[in-house]
Amino acid sequence: MNDTVEETRSSAAEMSFFGHLEELRSRLFKTVAGILVACIGTGYFREEIMNKLLLGPAVRHGISLQNLEPFGQAFLYFKVIFFTGLIASSPWILFQIWSFVAPGLYLHERRWARTITVLTSLCFLMGVSFAYFLLIPSMMSYIKAVANPNIQDNISTSSYFSFFVNMLLASGLIFELPMVTWVLARIGMVSPALMSKYRRHSIIVILIIAAIVTPTPDPVTQLMVAVPLYILYEISVVIARFAYKRRDEEPATP
Repeated sequence: MNDTVEETRSSAAEMSFFGHLEELRSRLFKTVAGILVACIGTGYFREEIMNKLLLGPAVRHGISLQNLEPFGQAFLYFKVIFFTGLIASSPWILFQIWSFVAPGLYLHERRWARTITVLTSLCFLMGVSFAYFLLIPSMMSYIKAVANPNIQDNISTSSYFSFFVNMLLASGLIFELPMVTWVLARIGMVSPALMSKYRRHSIIVILIIAAIVTPTPDPVTQLMVAVPLYILYEISVVIARFAYKRRDEEPATP
């Protein structure tokens, strides 16, 4: 009798395991399909994306770019299409991640899962916009300002693209701080009291992050990163207070 019960439990657990694998396969397929659809859309507007979005900041500041590889321009187009498609499909990717995780959450946690998906996408896109419209133009201006008239700056397209992508991604991830704080506060890993206690320490960390993120030694550009990051930290303290309060009020029943 006990063997039969154990066999039934083992079979149920095995079915559950394979069910999770099937769900993971389905979510991965939908994620890749969403990225491909987004890449097809961005590929259709590749010239506008290349000339206006990617090359625009350099061209507007009179910075020359050059190709140093035989198929450099072709690969650059592929990278631009893929990266812009990845950004465009980021809400869909986050939705698939949350949909995969949702079955393992409590009922009251599932209620805010979709809200988290939307807000996480908005925070990332806000960070990308901040980098594109403020940080990158400021760095381009600094490069032009410190340029020696006797030295010609011909930056390779691969180096420029790497710099461009790194700035967008870094800024997008930095702007995720409030949402990361929300999740950590909901699971009890971060409290508003802890964040308030280490506020002075966080300022030092923020200045270090700003110095690492910005490749230029320009203090103005570093402050452009540090000030928003500190504002995001203060917003995160408020969010942690709200999330921590909600965590104590909600029942812990599946």
